[in-house]
Amino acid sequence: MSKNYKYNFIILSIILVILFFANVSLGSISIPFKSILNSFFSNSDDYTRQEYIIQNYRLPKAITAILVGSGLGISGLLMQTLFRNPLAGPFVLGITSGASLGVALLIMGSSIFGGFFATLLISKWSLVIAASLGSFLVLLTVLIVSSKVRDTMAILIIGLMFGSITAAIVSVLSFFSSAEGLQQYVFWGFGSLGDLQWTEIKVFIIIYAIGILFSIASIKALNTLLLGENYAKSLGLNLKQSRLIIIIATSLLAGTITAFAGPIAFIGLAIPHITRQLFNTTNHKILLPAVFLFGAIVMLICDSIAQLPSSDYFLPINAITSLIGAPVVIWLLVRKRKMVF
Repeated sequence: MSKNYKYNFIILSIILVILFFANVSLGSISIPFKSILNSFFSNSDDYTRQEYIIQNYRLPKAITAILVGSGLGISGLLMQTLFRNPLAGPFVLGITSGASLGVALLIMGSSIFGGFFATLLISKWSLVIAASLGSFLVLLTVLIVSSKVRDTMAILIIGLMFGSITAAIVSVLSFFSSAEGLQQYVFWGFGSLGDLQWTEIKVFIIIYAIGILFSIASIKALNTLLLGENYAKSLGLNLKQSRLIIIIATSLLAGTITAFAGPIAFIGLAIPHITRQLFNTTNHKILLPAVFLFGAIVMLICDSIAQLPSSDYFLPINAITSLIGAPVVIWLLVRKRKMVF
């Protein structure tokens, strides 16, 4: 790794730390930096009001923002490289759509069918489990298809078709659902980073870490795939095995994030492009950690804006990610005049 890249990573890491503390500090109640440090090193169970807010609300939200931003960025990078398509993102395999279908069946099914569905909706973990089951079923189907199909582009098309099927089922459920059920589903679709407690975050981190390990294991394959599938085969790459690892890594990251935080737009599609433009490289040994840092940084910025400092209002995180991110990508592409891929 060249010295320039090392300096870039050091700068990005410092920015990430600063934004992390800024995110914890900002909100309806502004908390000074000293109080944040005290809450980290305090061993007392007798929390002050500020320490309680930090430990139970601000810290979980900031950590969730880092996990969501980095995870979606990496899964988007994997998909764009696998399919060699700049418009590919975590959604192309239908994993996110499967999670949305699971949640739609639970929320809107409870208003249509009542009974058992309504009982499930009371559970705290019900939305997470429903989203996880939905994404897992779609993943299972995609894995079965990928083992039968040789052409990678065919998997991309099949994934998009699964997305269309699940969207159609959600539309039917929406038509028959009550206004209350429909409203609850729409609110879930806005995405949220502030609903997780430490128990959920621990589970989130475990699955996220497994997805990251699969991503790291696929770095060599990703670099080889940039040369084209035929050339990659001639170099001895086991295409089926590599494709399977990449799909599992993406599914673990994107599926888990959707289950715990809802569908978050823009990040998975745009962060890899921003990283390539700024680092001007296609080497995944550099791109993977760079995307991790950029995704986390952008998500922290978007969340800080969404929570409207010194206000009790929270804007939908999905709206902020698109409003802030899309113009940045357009500006970078116009400035560079070409797409690095």
